[in-house]
Amino acid sequence: MKRIILLFLISLITIEVFSQELSLSSPDQKITVNISLSSQLNYDVMVDSNMMISNGTIDMQLSKEIFLSYILSVKSTKTKNVNETIIAQIPVSRKNIPDHYNELTITFKNNFAVIFRAYNDGVAYRIATNFKDSITVVNETAAFNFVNGAHAYAPVVTKRPDEDVFHTSFEELYTHKSIDSFSANDYMFTPVLTETADNIKVAITESDLDDYPGMFLQGTAGNGFSGTFAPYPLEEKVVEGDYPQKVVTKRADYIAKTKGTRNFPWRVMLIAREDKELPTNDLVYRLASPTKIENASWIHPGKCTDEWIIDINLFNVPFKSGINTATYKYYIDFAKRFGLDRIMMDAGWSNTKDLFDINPHLNMDTLAAFAQQQGIKLSMWTLAMTLDKQLDSALKQFQQWGVDFIMTDFIDRDDQKTVNFYKRITEACAKAHIMIMFHGAYPPKGFNRTYPNNITREAVLGSEYNAWSDKPTSSHNCIIPFTRMLAGPLDYEPGLLDNATPQQFKPIWGKVMSQTTRCQQLAMFVVYDNPLQIFSGNPSQGLMEPAFMQLLGSVPTTWDTTIITDARVGAYIITARKHGNSWFIAGITDTTARDLTVPLSFLSAGNYTATICKDGINANRNAMDYAIEEKTLTANDALQIHLAPGGGFLVGLKKE
Repeated sequence: MKRIILLFLISLITIEVFSQELSLSSPDQKITVNISLSSQLNYDVMVDSNMMISNGTIDMQLSKEIFLSYILSVKSTKTKNVNETIIAQIPVSRKNIPDHYNELTITFKNNFAVIFRAYNDGVAYRIATNFKDSITVVNETAAFNFVNGAHAYAPVVTKRPDEDVFHTSFEELYTHKSIDSFSANDYMFTPVLTETADNIKVAITESDLDDYPGMFLQGTAGNGFSGTFAPYPLEEKVVEGDYPQKVVTKRADYIAKTKGTRNFPWRVMLIAREDKELPTNDLVYRLASPTKIENASWIHPGKCTDEWIIDINLFNVPFKSGINTATYKYYIDFAKRFGLDRIMMDAGWSNTKDLFDINPHLNMDTLAAFAQQQGIKLSMWTLAMTLDKQLDSALKQFQQWGVDFIMTDFIDRDDQKTVNFYKRITEACAKAHIMIMFHGAYPPKGFNRTYPNNITREAVLGSEYNAWSDKPTSSHNCIIPFTRMLAGPLDYEPGLLDNATPQQFKPIWGKVMSQTTRCQQLAMFVVYDNPLQIFSGNPSQGLMEPAFMQLLGSVPTTWDTTIITDARVGAYIITARKHGNSWFIAGITDTTARDLTVPLSFLSAGNYTATICKDGINANRNAMDYAIEEKTLTANDALQIHLAPGGGFLVGLKKE
């Protein structure tokens, strides 16, 4: 009799599990998530009644006996509609951010819950747990299965010798091919951008990453990707060299140990019907935890110089250029003249292993006093491992020099221990009222909303690669706004003033050039989201072209509004941004020359004085060729712009 009763109860549970189907739609009813609770938790994503993601899978394993999908018995469901506005403390692309979504929380009887959100421009879900004691997460399942024929732009990790695949600087080119051609040996960091046969784009990434490893995607040789995570590091060793760093030599059989009651990172799918909708999709920011810094008035976005990429190869100067006091005074004067806010003192100002072992050719007190006199801030490069060791004393020293912005470099991981390093360093910098930028880093993934003093991050194959490779092509530059930029601000470091065509280009350390026109280098200051843009060009060249540098120096780095007037992934983009009463419009193209029309109907009534910098008539042969002109424009006008191969343009509009 007991056995019969037990079998009867099991049958009831089975009926309950297999009969559960739930649905959630976006506020405009055009995106729908259908959730199925059977032996697994699966979901489909429909866009305009067309299937985009089919049979996606969600699970989390804490032990052999404890995992989310074990007897999916629903305890309760809860829905809510939110229609609010987020006021961005640091407006990366817009100041007032509508936050409108529908949410469904499914709470299970096994102490797990899954929260779904549907927006008009994307879908997200996160797992939550409610255990009294701390937990060990063995693994998480995040399977994204797309309709047949889908393709993807994916940054596949190049595995390093003697290190596992989870060691990466998050700087790769984007491979574009069918999803089913990515194998289980292909590991990709996110965002990864997919496109269906009818050209709907779905970008996969995450948000609100905290006390947990970042999500990579792994190929399946099928129509989808599977989330994968770096196991927890048990043992590390220091790899010596010019820039020492820690690498993992032994990993655990789990990915995280963490609090038993918590929310885990959002798994995010950004959705766009047109390519031009993607670069302004700030869903990752909206999903992040609200700011931990109530008063952010001490955070000052702006523009900075950097000398490392050009190897301080100055000319027309009366001193020996290098890491010395005279050189940095020259950079301070340059920044002052052209409206930049600060200079970076990059690697070499101190011993990489000791921030207090200062280069003997530098007098930091003299430099600090000179910078203060000129109204220019000093910014300092640091090695991550060294900053971690000397954090408290180093921050105090930086404060004494008037430093309000530092870079830390060579991290190259995103396991749980490393993710917690980012938070600990950023919190310490916030207490010291210092902004920080991470290089050799994973993308922000919403962290810049929670801690706005983490003003930007690298996580992009940018200008520096011109010094030793031919990777930063104009086509690559035209992929970035639709991929990497979706996860938050990026430090590309544009502004190279030595420019060549791809046929003329050579990677030369000490005489670095770009494979783009001069105007594409200028346009990236507007096209790419970055509240603290870094100019990497040679100031000696810049001083010879004051009109160009004055235009570059006038470009803001935070924006009230952003509009993408036209775009195609990997081909071109035209971006219009408003700051106060001024507009800046910029565009870049791949290796194809283009004639573009830019309607100005987004302008308010009245006359605008336009400063136009565009590719010169010979820019197809001499990529340094450009022309600057001024004219008066109104909202009734349309710009006609010719872009040379690898070209660009920038227009500054001031209301009269």
